[in-house]
Amino acid sequence: MTKPNYAPARRHLMKVDPRLGAVINRIGPCRLHSVAPRDPFEALTLSIASQQLSTKAAATIFGRFCALFPPNRRPTPHRVMTLGDDEIRGVGFSRPKVAFIKDLAAHVLDGRLDLKGLKKHPDDEVMRQLVAVKGIGRWTAEIFLMFRLGRPDILPADDLGLMNAAHRIYGTRKRPTPEQLRKRGEAWRPYRSVAAWYLWASLADGGD
Repeated sequence: MTKPNYAPARRHLMKVDPRLGAVINRIGPCRLHSVAPRDPFEALTLSIASQQLSTKAAATIFGRFCALFPPNRRPTPHRVMTLGDDEIRGVGFSRPKVAFIKDLAAHVLDGRLDLKGLKKHPDDEVMRQLVAVKGIGRWTAEIFLMFRLGRPDILPADDLGLMNAAHRIYGTRKRPTPEQLRKRGEAWRPYRSVAAWYLWASLADGGD
């Protein structure tokens, strides 16, 4: 898989948003391409695992989940459906998340969701198909679009981490609302995915 060239995005963002530009200078190259699993089913199950959890907690639970699928630790729709709910809950998933993962597997197996075909569709159509699955909302679909499909102009404005990062970077009196973050993000088009990655990276970086 060819690594995307983020240089044009960096130049654009630094030009239109000096505050974000300072963050970009400090953090360096964008590594947006290096985060998600390549397999779309695995990527979506990871997104479900990550809902309402810290990155560290989600990674721990997802690692245990993958260990249920020896020898290659690769969850597939068919293999997921062979497991009992209690087996999946045993790795740390809540009961609702077990239902979400099973519903995702069922959608793929019966053809309601063609994961490999999603890359052919525009962002809005991908979003429509994904949110039809129980437990996949706007945020999960946006994360999939960004990290698995590599779409360059996605802003998951409901993400608490992005709101916290924007609060720190722009020194606002209050944490911005999702609507306020979307409004600010208009300047970042057509590279809102890259801007979002730098916002998240700024939290780990610890700078202002």
